[in-house]
Amino acid sequence: MNTVINIKTKKDLKENAQKTAQELGLSLSAVLNAYLRQFVRNKAVYFSVASQMTPELENLLGKIEYDVQRGRNLSKPVSSAKEMKGYLSSL
Repeated sequence: MNTVINIKTKKDLKENAQKTAQELGLSLSAVLNAYLRQFVRNKAVYFSVASQMTPELENLLGKIEYDVQRGRNLSKPVSSAKEMKGYLSSL
């Protein structure tokens, strides 16, 4: 069952938000519902243009960066699908 939420905002903010949502192929309703779901799921409010990484992703990227800095677990550069197939077959 759907319900209605009424909020007060500046007219230009609403219009700009609708335009941005439309440019992304979404309705403003869909965007707000996604934010509400994220708010409930994460129990946090984010006010940032930059994406937020999950702690799991930060941990994984930290391990990868550690290996890269030490030159470990890196594949050699390849320039074709055939070369890549040969390299993967050799592992």
